[in-house]
Amino acid sequence: MDWSRRACSRRGHVLYEPAEQAYLDQVRADTALGTAWRCLRCGDFVLDVPTGSGPAAEAPMPLRGKALRSRLIMRLLAVERIFRFLLVALGAYAVWKFSNSQHALQLLFERNLTIFKPAAQHYGYDLDNSSVVTTIRKLFTYKRADLDIAAAALAVYALIELFEAVGLWLAKRWGEYFAAVATALFLPVEVYELTEHSTKFKIATFALNVLAVIYLLVSKRLFGIRGGGKAYEEELTSESLLHGPAGPGATEAGGTGGLEPASGAPYGSNAATGRLERPLPPQPAAQPPAAMPTAGNGVGGVGPGLAPTTPLGSTPLPSAAPGSPEPTLLLGPSDPPESVV
Repeated sequence: MDWSRRACSRRGHVLYEPAEQAYLDQVRADTALGTAWRCLRCGDFVLDVPTGSGPAAEAPMPLRGKALRSRLIMRLLAVERIFRFLLVALGAYAVWKFSNSQHALQLLFERNLTIFKPAAQHYGYDLDNSSVVTTIRKLFTYKRADLDIAAAALAVYALIELFEAVGLWLAKRWGEYFAAVATALFLPVEVYELTEHSTKFKIATFALNVLAVIYLLVSKRLFGIRGGGKAYEEELTSESLLHGPAGPGATEAGGTGGLEPASGAPYGSNAATGRLERPLPPQPAAQPPAAMPTAGNGVGGVGPGLAPTTPLGSTPLPSAAPGSPEPTLLLGPSDPPESVV
């Protein structure tokens, strides 16, 4: 998938008119249909008006190629963090509400439990010794201060998830560091929960967090990995058509995204494809094949060492090696018998 063209198809092209002539000659082309400008994201020439102008150093540097794919992954992780934030924030609110209404909820629970007891006894189910009822009654024994601490801890965890989501969605460097550190710190807690009671949801969440930490460390070059932040910035800059090595007079290796070498050949418009193409350089004229020398003397007025010319409509006789039998001539339907001697 061409991520650059996909982004341009959804958000439009990024066109810029640099003030420097060397850069201007590489992003502008005069065609029969009008002036075309090269998109700084997908690298295609389009017949449109630039949205900005000025020095090349102030030109926008849109994400291209793998950087766009990386941003999509970051935003998927941000969506997952937002889901966690909503879930944990809801739990914090529920615990806080429960701590403020603990006595009233206990009375309501015991009163409704008495109503359902006859029906449960009819089917042979003991509600008093049920694990669910025992767990709920245990919650009512917690002190209000302990519940308030639990609610505050859940609220802090929810805010952490929210900060991660914002940093990852905006693709900020601090957000990548924050997400990697915060996720790694909670991995031991998740391991402990898996040892106590493992479920498919917990296993999937743990695997996702491990993959997220590894991806952030390696792809974003955090904490000096693979050259650190300097190498990461150089990687982003190298993809730019005006800020990196793919500037005027350079060609991007292995692709069509870089600028073509400066040359005097003008661009032309291909009416069949609608794309701008530079005409191919003139090809050298084809040379006639050299005459084949023969072992014998010339025949029919041709000098020695050259093959004799063949009259039109006749079939040339193959050269016979010394001592070999005479070749047999096979006539075709169109060969006149007069050509045979």
